[in-house]
Amino acid sequence: MGKLVVFYSLEGNTEYIADKICEKIGCDKLKLIPKKAYKDKGFAKFLWGGKSAVMAEAPELEPYDIDLDKIDEVIIGFPVWASTITPPIRTFVNENKDKLTGKRICVFACQSGNGAPKAMDKLRELLGIDAFAADAVFIDPKARPSEENENRLIEFTDKL
Repeated sequence: MGKLVVFYSLEGNTEYIADKICEKIGCDKLKLIPKKAYKDKGFAKFLWGGKSAVMAEAPELEPYDIDLDKIDEVIIGFPVWASTITPPIRTFVNENKDKLTGKRICVFACQSGNGAPKAMDKLRELLGIDAFAADAVFIDPKARPSEENENRLIEFTDKL
């Protein structure tokens, strides 16, 4: 059985960590792409992304081809928007809830400010699980590399 990193990344921070995880543990990755892209600049980015997250929207995603029956560990990564998960992650979980049941679930979040613990709680509730097997929070890992982020990455991947 295998491991899979499932992630959504708007500005590249979450994809940066997803790539690092895959390099370290040798797993597959699935980048979620909404059919209607979110704004990635200016006030519109915060307005529409935040509204979409707060309203618990679940946008339609570009088709993806992954056999979750062959995966025993799913690592979910997302940027924190308005202290919650990004809508593409919500869509993925909603579409695959049955197939995620019983799998080892790990999570990582990327943020500039705060809110990751609340976002992880919301994801845990959406999945219907009591706890994640491993979790980590990264602060702007691509935009502002730091020793703290590198240490968190090592600790996180050692648990995978």
